[in-house]
Amino acid sequence: MLTIIVPLEEGYNDATRKFVVAKSFKLEMEHSLATLSKWESFFEKPFLGQDEKTFEETIWYIKEAMTITPDVPPEFFSRLTDQNVDEINKYIAAKMTATWFAEREQKKRSKDVVTAEVIYSWMVSLNIPFVPCEDWHLNRLLTLIRVCNERNTPPKKMSKAEALARQRQLNAQRRSQFGSNG
Repeated sequence: MLTIIVPLEEGYNDATRKFVVAKSFKLEMEHSLATLSKWESFFEKPFLGQDEKTFEETIWYIKEAMTITPDVPPEFFSRLTDQNVDEINKYIAAKMTATWFAEREQKKRSKDVVTAEVIYSWMVSLNIPFVPCEDWHLNRLLTLIRVCNERNTPPKKMSKAEALARQRQLNAQRRSQFGSNG
């Protein structure tokens, strides 16, 4: 969950001679499968697609899907600063996990369109419960799905050339370790 402080009024502090926020509003937001699903239901197109989102689509996502603070007056969203928008964008792009993947070979990006329903189907096939996972940060959920897929995929067999190269490498290590000629 992301919490941002939206300034509503500024005042001037005579002692420090700086403008300060005199009144603000705390806004709580989340970027999850549930919010993505809301956006796709409204706009009827993939959120994770290649197409850029319009300003209106982005604002709708922030106001109507991401915001979990109840009863926020619409005029508060016009008070979002550039810093607030940067915070929101960083939050959406954040990994939200300590998991990393060793990229063995460059995989071609799939041309499949990923929608909320596709992600839900992955969750069903991998026995990932909707509650609470659909409310996790979206990138964390996608990482869990990838981890489950990799664990369920049998290890790739080495080609004959890879196996011979590995054997040569091990033999060279052993020769240097034991000071032998082979």
